[in-house]
Amino acid sequence: MAETILIVDDQPFMVRLIQFNLERAGFQIISARNGREAIEQAEARQPDLIVMDVMMSEMDGLKALGELKRRQTTQHIPVILITAKGQTLTRQEAEAQGAALLLSKPFSPTLLQHEIRRLLAGDAPRL
Repeated sequence: MAETILIVDDQPFMVRLIQFNLERAGFQIISARNGREAIEQAEARQPDLIVMDVMMSEMDGLKALGELKRRQTTQHIPVILITAKGQTLTRQEAEAQGAALLLSKPFSPTLLQHEIRRLLAGDAPRL
């Protein structure tokens, strides 16, 4: 059975782009438009990994990440945070919140696939 990845971004184009590349790599994809939906989807569907944008309306990625890591039902799920170029989020801040990885846009779909496979294989996170 294919691993399930939850993609969280308020930009439909980004969701479609990531989804297209990850489905081609054999992953099953679910999506959410903001942090609140991400928490609901993570609890209900228990994805193997979450790829989440930081800057979103309603609830941003950092707040959602903090909530996911506080909940016993979702704290085990690795989360890759994605930031826009020029955002001030540092790798240390992302790590402190519980992120497994921080990627900056634009990023290579091949790199994202590689990092997802590495994290799902249980390799130590490299922020």
